[in-house]
This record gives sequence, structure tokens and C-alpha cells, in this order.
Amino acid sequence: MTTNTKSRNARRKKTGNESRRERGTHRERDEYGEYKLSRKEQKKIKKAKRKRKLIAMLAVEFVLILVLGVCVFGLSKIGKLQNLGVDPDEVGQNEDMDANTAELLKGYTNIALFGLGSRTPGSLGEGELSDTIIIASINNETKEVRLMSVYRDTYLNRADDTYGKCNAAYSKGGPKQAMEMLNTNLDLNIKYYVSIDFTALIKTVDLLGGVEIDVKEEEIDAINGYMYETTEIAEKAEDDSINPYNDFITEPGLQTLYGVQATAYCRIRKVGNNDFERTERQRRVIEQIVEKAKSAGLGTINSIIDEVFPLIATNIPQTTLIGMAASMMSYELGESSGFPSYRSDARMDGQQVVVPADLVANVTELHKFLFDEDDYYPSPTVLEINDKIIADTGVTAQETDSSSE
Repeated sequence: MTTNTKSRNARRKKTGNESRRERGTHRERDEYGEYKLSRKEQKKIKKAKRKRKLIAMLAVEFVLILVLGVCVFGLSKIGKLQNLGVDPDEVGQNEDMDANTAELLKGYTNIALFGLGSRTPGSLGEGELSDTIIIASINNETKEVRLMSVYRDTYLNRADDTYGKCNAAYSKGGPKQAMEMLNTNLDLNIKYYVSIDFTALIKTVDLLGGVEIDVKEEEIDAINGYMYETTEIAEKAEDDSINPYNDFITEPGLQTLYGVQATAYCRIRKVGNNDFERTERQRRVIEQIVEKAKSAGLGTINSIIDEVFPLIATNIPQTTLIGMAASMMSYELGESSGFPSYRSDARMDGQQVVVPADLVANVTELHKFLFDEDDYYPSPTVLEINDKIIADTGVTAQETDSSSE
């Protein structure tokens, strides 16, 4: 198998509508032979594109806030970040990965972003579950950043030959095992991570003066229910920059949510489409954070860095951070997606899980999305994991459930 690595590294825009059009063969074609889309479908596509732009602004905030600190306030601030002792060179990946894929991945900097459900402020190591798992892939040549959210309940190999919800990998072995979980199941070369917790989110929202969120009627009770535990977390911080005692939400509509309220909003899970809609709420909040940070003064940004950096852990070297800072204005925030694209639900060991249907099809889709890799060939490790997941769950390949994305 041969490939032009340079051309594959040059990312291109894709509409993502071709496969949808092929299914509707009963539809009328236009003068170019393309299937015509209804007005409803066109509106849906436009809405999806807008959502992807918001998502693209979301998780990169975890990385860019680090870069922003380096750019504006100098290297002295880097020492505030937590160092959990994870050596990038010791993070394992599949040694049997296809040679062309391994060569292609050298053209990208892939970073794992973890949002932790820590109940103890600043606790970012083993023993914590990763509520949010996002792969940020930076094209080193074009500076485009693409994002892939990995649903936390996905049934995968946890990089220790145990199978179950993938978010447990972080709890078992901290960020190192969580990165190795992603590398093992997805044929990736991730060696850098950024981890952040509830308290950091609460602090950031409060220091920015709240975020504007359009709360739905059916979300009110869930927000108020989560506020009890979120208040307890905020109280543990014992920090004057946090107000642990936000008012309960009493009515729907666009309104300002403060730290505890916004964090409770992010945690809603059993309203709407479970974990999929939950990640959308998180994206709305972070998008608002980014927007408010853009207009904040240097004093506010400095306060956020001083207060939030101690609640962030990363193993990105200082020299790499400096390089990212130098290139920050060149970054282009591209599209984002979720993994697995093709999925089903199952109950394993008394827990509801998301099952890739199947893993090979999903990893192929992931490589095509993140790296424009049209000729990806799965490693023997991925093939073996795929067989194990099918044997455990009985779930095989099926069409993507686009309604739940």
C-alpha cells in the first residue's frame, strides 16, 4: 500500500451529505445528477453545521487557555499547572499499527482533553472518572484543529484487557491509562493530555460574571437537583472567588447562570437524549465561556489563570506550549464529531453501555474524519478488540443513528 502523505496531511472540507443522498434513491435528481434535498433537510444540515462550529470552539478552550496564559503573562504562570508525572514518551500505542497510518499520524499533534467529575477540588489523578473525553487533533502543516468527542459510556478495552465503560480507564490509571485506552482502541498516537475538573468550571464562570443559557422547562428540576451536590463541591474549595450558594432556577428561558448553576446544567443526563444531549449542554456553556473571555479585560484573564491553572493538569512540555503560543493566531478551528458514529445500546454487567457497531467501521470513520485517511487499515489489535466486543455484546455493524448526534 502506498500513499502520498503530504497530500493526505492537507485537510479538505467535506459536506458529509453524500451518504445521506445515496440512501434516498427515490428522490428527484437535479440537472447535475445530484439528489435534491427538501427544505427541512437543508435547514437540518445548516443547523448541524452551526452546531459543529460551536463544538469546535468548545474543547480547544482547554488547550488555548494554556496558550493564552503563556502568550500574555509569560512562562512564570506555567508553574501553576499540575504535573502528574506522566512522561509523554512512555504513553503506549499499538506497535502493530499499519505503517502508512503511523507515518501519517506524525503530521498531527493529538491531545486528549479530559473533563473530570472530581468531588475534591484539584484532584485530577487516578480514582477520578472522566465525564468528558475529547480528542483534539492539530494538523501541524495547516494548523487546523478537529475534535472528536468519545462518549464516556462506550464499551471498549480499557488498555488493561478489561472491557467496560471507557471513562473508567482514567479512574484505574489516571491520564496515562486513559490516553493508552484511546490509542489502543482507535489506532492513535496520543501522548499529551489536559485535565480539568468541576471546580475549575465553577470558578471560571463566576470570574466571568456568569454565562447566558436558554434553559428549557424540562431542565429546571434536573438543574436544581444537581445543585445540591455541586454546592457541596464548591464549599470544599473554600475560595472567595466562588459563590457556592446560587439560587434555584424558577423559570425557563434565556438567563444568566453562575458557576454552580452552570455546572449543574452541564451535568444533566436524564433529560432528552441522555449522554449525547448532555455533551451538547456542556458545549453551550463552554462556548459562552469562550465568548465572554474574548471581551474580558486582562485583569480578569489574569485572575482566571491564577485561580484555574492550579486546577488543570497537563504533560505538554514548556517548549511545546511556547510553540503553540507562537502559532495560536494561525489555528483554524474545524469541524467536530462524536465517537462512535455507528452505535447501539446494550446492558453489560448491570450497566447501560454504548456499543460501537462495529469498532472497525467506527475507527475507520474516525481516521477519515480527523486525518482524511481514505485507506486506513486497522491494526491486528483493533481487529482483536472488535471481535471481543462483538462476542461480549452480540452487537455487529449497523447504520449510524444520526438522530441522536
